[in-house]
Amino acid sequence: MKKIAISLVVVVVVVGIWLTTRKANEVAGPVSTPTPTSSVSPTLSPSPTPSQQSNTVIYTDSGYSPATITIKKGQTVIWKNNSSKQMRTASAIHPTHSVYPTTGGCVGSTFDACMGLPSGQEWSFGFENAGTWKYHNHMNPSHTGTVVVE
Repeated sequence: MKKIAISLVVVVVVVGIWLTTRKANEVAGPVSTPTPTSSVSPTLSPSPTPSQQSNTVIYTDSGYSPATITIKKGQTVIWKNNSSKQMRTASAIHPTHSVYPTTGGCVGSTFDACMGLPSGQEWSFGFENAGTWKYHNHMNPSHTGTVVVE
């Protein structure tokens, strides 16, 4: 009789722990397993703040506008895709993307969105090096632009 009572207590404790754990998981939601990503990820933002408005380049089916933008060292430029196709802004020269001097991007420089962004998406890049930096749309290399960093 004593063995049955002990077994019953063990079963009740195990079921209680199982129910408690199950309820906690239902409240927290399913656990997602992170997937590996590139060390350089595009930064997508819903909309620029007013101070960033002047540092926005619009990409259309005709190319980048403005074609040249001048910013201060440390500022960020946002490229917004308003075209009907994907946009992948990347440092010149196609296809190496190696003109901007920081390495470690997905191809050459870190100045590379590393993926095609569909219409309506944005990508931003902060410029820490002064100079004149040419770029292009990797999906359509004839569309080019320039960032002048003072």
